[in-house]
Amino acid sequence: MTAQSLYDFEARTIDGQTRRLSDLKGHVVLIVNTASECGFTPQFAGLEKLWAQYKDRGLAVVGFPSNEFGGQDPGNDEQIASFCQVNYGVSFPMMSKIEVNGASAHPLFQWLKQQAPGLLGTQAIKWNFTKFLVGRDGQVIKRYAPNDTPESLEKDIVAALAAPAP
Repeated sequence: MTAQSLYDFEARTIDGQTRRLSDLKGHVVLIVNTASECGFTPQFAGLEKLWAQYKDRGLAVVGFPSNEFGGQDPGNDEQIASFCQVNYGVSFPMMSKIEVNGASAHPLFQWLKQQAPGLLGTQAIKWNFTKFLVGRDGQVIKRYAPNDTPESLEKDIVAALAAPAP
């Protein structure tokens, strides 16, 4: 079966539980590949702010740690969870560390990259903190570069939240 939407996937949470992404039906979802030791790591604060401000309106922010870029997330899941909570007060869902590129890329990220290629049609994720905005219907709305701050996404998030649930 070929994936038709975000809801066709599951992932492991940072504490080892399996989470069906179909649990997010009707939500606007911002998916981010994260890293704890990256120049973009301070974006955790902006992501947490978006989550706090819009979660009651249906926004879900979901972080997927990856150690693929410069070895910038070398810790295990427990260390990553602690780092995010202690340093940035992260309360949005964090998933278990994954790969986002190559043959071992998580199936969700394979699908996201197909649905929203990057600059010049490239599918590879170039660095940490690449973001994907998914609408209430489970379809990708837009891909954002690592240097697109969480604050710069707010207008698109508000527009997606205003769309009717399917």
